[in-house]
Amino acid sequence: MKITKTFIVAALALGSWFAADACSRVVYIGEKNITLVGRTLDWRTPIPTNIYVYPQGVAKTSTNAEPCFNWVSKYGSVVAVGYDGGVTEGMNEAGLAMNGLFCKNSVYTSQPEGGHLPVMSMAMFVSYFLDNFATVAEVDAWLKDNPFVISGQTFDGGTVSLLHWGITDATGETLVMEYVDGKLTTYRGKQYQVLTNDPALNQMEAINAYWENVGGTHALPGTVRSSDRFARASFFIHQVPTDFEYPQALGALNSVMGTVTVPYGYHIEGEPNLSSTQWHSTSDLTGGKYYFSFADNISYFYIDLGRLRFNPGAPILKLDTTDHLDFAGCVNDKLKVTEGFKPMW
Repeated sequence: MKITKTFIVAALALGSWFAADACSRVVYIGEKNITLVGRTLDWRTPIPTNIYVYPQGVAKTSTNAEPCFNWVSKYGSVVAVGYDGGVTEGMNEAGLAMNGLFCKNSVYTSQPEGGHLPVMSMAMFVSYFLDNFATVAEVDAWLKDNPFVISGQTFDGGTVSLLHWGITDATGETLVMEYVDGKLTTYRGKQYQVLTNDPALNQMEAINAYWENVGGTHALPGTVRSSDRFARASFFIHQVPTDFEYPQALGALNSVMGTVTVPYGYHIEGEPNLSSTQWHSTSDLTGGKYYFSFADNISYFYIDLGRLRFNPGAPILKLDTTDHLDFAGCVNDKLKVTEGFKPMW
């Protein structure tokens, strides 16, 4: 574990597009150049989520007022956009995936009095990293030298969204970003294959150590709570073979994700983050495919990045998932040219 240089974050309410960021994230690292990132997204109500494709060369801004970051995308990406207002997760053409997960114990640091650090809207937070970096090492280096603040909106009548993030590259290396006692703590390495919600990762690993001593072949915790999902995912991802061919590797990860999926329609009163799995994604970081399935879908569908144009000047594309019930297989042909989503600053 290492703690980065202070990464300043405003203690402002975050955006409504993160209302569903209770979830589980698992990384499969195969011996045959296969790296897959699975993620479930859980919340008490359905979250409208469309898929967008952004090419290289698109000018973007981190928020709608100064001070802010302005950049031109270096890498093309496929991103999931909640409420057509902000990016919840995605992967880029270089094989970098980023996912935000709910973590109610997060404590953000605030803008120093009189400070003028750049502001990053949560609507564009994930896109910034996918647009600009190819590896975890590049992200890690940038975070050390570039403090900024975060802004956004609230959701569910004023609920503040508290998050941590997992970023994984094509080698299987992961960087976990989370806020503990007002400071950003990062964990970097291939061993960080599982991330759920609260508590903080170091505390979660201590809980998981208990279950490792018990031995998963004898007993595993079975509730939908974050620590139980972490223990189940951690046990199974380390039990499935790593020498699988691609179809078997994908099946193995999907099976592990099934052990942490929350039944559709289930929720715990007062704990919206302990609710139904609304959708599940898998980012194939070495094969260039982005798989997606809603809970009420008949099957998985996917976007093949290898069959897309990401060169500067290529159009922005959108997959409207309003009528997704019969989506299956490759849906590249369903992508339509669009102006892009309008960030909910």
